[in-house]
Amino acid sequence: MEKIREKLNTLRVEADAAVERAEKAEAENKKLQQLLLEREQDIKSLTHQLDTAQAEADKLEAKLAESKIAQQEGEYTKNTSEGLVRKVQLLEEELDTAEKNLKETTERLRQVDVKAEHFERQITGLEREREEWEKKYEASEAKYHKSKAELDELLQNMESI
Repeated sequence: MEKIREKLNTLRVEADAAVERAEKAEAENKKLQQLLLEREQDIKSLTHQLDTAQAEADKLEAKLAESKIAQQEGEYTKNTSEGLVRKVQLLEEELDTAEKNLKETTERLRQVDVKAEHFERQITGLEREREEWEKKYEASEAKYHKSKAELDELLQNMESI
């Protein structure tokens, strides 16, 4: 009788440990899913910044082209020409800055994509691990129920004796 109780206690401890590990795996999975959502938000934000920078670069290129055409046509006076030259220089500087920002944003987006792929691989691995833990938990739970049924049957047999 004492061995059965010890066995039952051992099975309870194992079942409790399995439940704890499953809960821990689920908590870790939730953390990783949250991290993935954050990374997806980062990607969306960087994509938006990239689109904005590209639009700005297009606008600046259009302005630069317009300024150069106006300068070549000679429609303005010398002062106007000098003003346009200054504007062109500023626009070129702004274009250089915008192109630099575009390159930096593109690089950041690439890095975020790499990180997202890494996290996706980690999540896949963790999901597999979680499934394994769930299978182990279910097997342990089945063993527990089987042992409990055997114990109940043994107790009934002992009571009838």
